[in-house]
Amino acid sequence: MGKYIIITPAHNEEAFIERTIQSMIAQTIRPLLWIIVNDGSTDRTSHIVRQYATHQRFIKLIDIERRQTRGFANKAAAFNRGIAEARKYSYQYVGNLDADIVLEPCYFEGILSKFENDPLLGIAGGIVFTNINGKFRTIDETIDSVGGAVQLFRRACLDAVGGYLPLQHGGIDAAAEITAKMLGWKVRKFPNHKVFEQRRTGSAETRPLRAKVLEGRRCHSLGYGLLFYLARCVYRINDPPFLIGSIAALYGFLESLIVGRPMLLPSNVVAYLRTEQMKRLKRFTAYFTKDKTTMGG
Repeated sequence: MGKYIIITPAHNEEAFIERTIQSMIAQTIRPLLWIIVNDGSTDRTSHIVRQYATHQRFIKLIDIERRQTRGFANKAAAFNRGIAEARKYSYQYVGNLDADIVLEPCYFEGILSKFENDPLLGIAGGIVFTNINGKFRTIDETIDSVGGAVQLFRRACLDAVGGYLPLQHGGIDAAAEITAKMLGWKVRKFPNHKVFEQRRTGSAETRPLRAKVLEGRRCHSLGYGLLFYLARCVYRINDPPFLIGSIAALYGFLESLIVGRPMLLPSNVVAYLRTEQMKRLKRFTAYFTKDKTTMGG
């Protein structure tokens, strides 16, 4: 089975990172190298990692200075710093692992086997269950999309998409997926492989409704079509916070549209994304139209 390297950008993760480390140590197939990039933490994150790295040779800590406020652009910069370090090694797969993720022991063994069986598989990962109000639940249901918290790339695919882009509004994982698909790579989620996120993405320093507004701005910046995003908000109306979360997300999207915020991906990538979104809308509409016709007959 091919060798893999994992990169974890970490900023003030002392409350979560030890459990992440323990779940990585327990993997049935450990990575050739696990690079934890301490992105200017002001808590005990670096100290905790260093303690484990002393006894676990596959763990490597890199400390960098944080140049901006907390955000996905920082995550992209930290991840790409890890990629620069990883280029010294020979490996076939490389991935991101967020610092608040807990994995089942056979997680990477299972995901690596999927790559070995499909040479066109470019990005793979499991299904993310998030700790919401003390209970783990998932809204991570799209089969051809992998949560950024656990994206594992075939190295050739990551090279082709150009790594994570430092996007102002986030969506670095989505941008990588969209570009990979456009270039002919498969992106697959494998629901039998579960991962557990200790806090909801984007919630570290942002209130839930504010996070939803930012989500709308992010989707606009990626080039989402208005009709598709409206349908998406309706589909996710039951996600917490119920109803008002979808309204806040739609507000963020429409605000960006009205004030003319720029789309941050190349025009050919946006065109590909919107074409795929319209195909999904047509399939969705056809499915429900067929159901109603059958019921009426």
